[in-house]
Amino acid sequence: MRFLHTSDWHLGRSFHRVNLLTAQRTFLDHLVETVRAREVDAVLVAGDVYDRAVPPLAAVELFDEALHRLAELGVPTVMISGNHDSARRLGVGAGLMERAGIHLRTDPAGCGTPVLIGDAHGPVALYGLPYLEPAMVRDTLGAQRADHAAVLGAAMDRVRADLAERPTGTRSVVLAHAFVTGGTASDSERDITVGGVASVPAGVFDGVDYAALGHLHGCQTLTERVRYSGSPLAYSFSEADHRKTSWLVELDGAGAVHAERVDAPVPRALARIRGPLERLLDDPALARHEESWVEATLTDAARPHEPMARLVKRYPHILSLVFDPDEGPARSLASYAQRLRGRSDQEIAEDFVEHVRSGRAADERERAELRSAIDEVRAEDMTAEVAR
Repeated sequence: MRFLHTSDWHLGRSFHRVNLLTAQRTFLDHLVETVRAREVDAVLVAGDVYDRAVPPLAAVELFDEALHRLAELGVPTVMISGNHDSARRLGVGAGLMERAGIHLRTDPAGCGTPVLIGDAHGPVALYGLPYLEPAMVRDTLGAQRADHAAVLGAAMDRVRADLAERPTGTRSVVLAHAFVTGGTASDSERDITVGGVASVPAGVFDGVDYAALGHLHGCQTLTERVRYSGSPLAYSFSEADHRKTSWLVELDGAGAVHAERVDAPVPRALARIRGPLERLLDDPALARHEESWVEATLTDAARPHEPMARLVKRYPHILSLVFDPDEGPARSLASYAQRLRGRSDQEIAEDFVEHVRSGRAADERERAELRSAIDEVRAEDMTAEVAR
């Protein structure tokens, strides 16, 4: 059985105000052609189909076109909702789409109900686990706690219970959207920390032949049977060194996995360059970046005059300008966004408490109160997105 594992399309997303819809269309053309040329038996899309709960019309039309093209090939597609998607909105029409071989899995209550396909070696059960917001699905799944490990563990218990009732030798694949321990994050993923913890152990997927993961934007292998496909396009400069791919996964009759990376089209290379302004303008070694999307970090001790206007003459596709002086008090000029980069909501809130109390940090009781408030706001935001 041959699968194409992809995720995190984020249809409708821009890159530093550059509209990526044309690049996303090119990727979907590539995906359809790969399915046809490589004789793929099923397509697995592990969440974050859209970039936000209410996507722009052009993104919806592109999604609709892609589904029609996959259905015309007669290749089953299994797709789950991610933390950027509105699960209920994405799932509208799922019953009708299923008749065309497009299987949308957006309801947590259906975690233990697989899509069944088969080959000469017998059946393969494909289980779709949509993104599970702990506070919203704890009761549905009967989890003991409202955290990521508990709700994903409860969902996998349903998967294993269903699999135990299947004929001996039934192979199994799980699609999930989560931050699994050992994965490497980038700047473009939305924080999903709950109760101070974002990740779940890879062992939660024990008992299935392959776990097709989404959420992290870098393609990565956690174990031979647990992998992220990553996003097909770069959505932040932290992904400048990523090789954007999908996984072509073969599952043999005994459930052994063989995986091959299939490169995605690159609309334009990304480059992060750093140094004093004059060197960035004159260094011949940087000529290879002149047609790239560029993030330039200036290390001058004093802010140069009109740096962006000067840089754009050499790098016409420059998108981001950062100031990070190498030494001296000018380091305080770093932007607020730059200082917050890579920090969780919890860390930012604790820093604020420490700042307004002149250096006295939050104690454990106060940190717990902050975690509870942040988790409550996240759950309210998710509820509001669904209701819109």
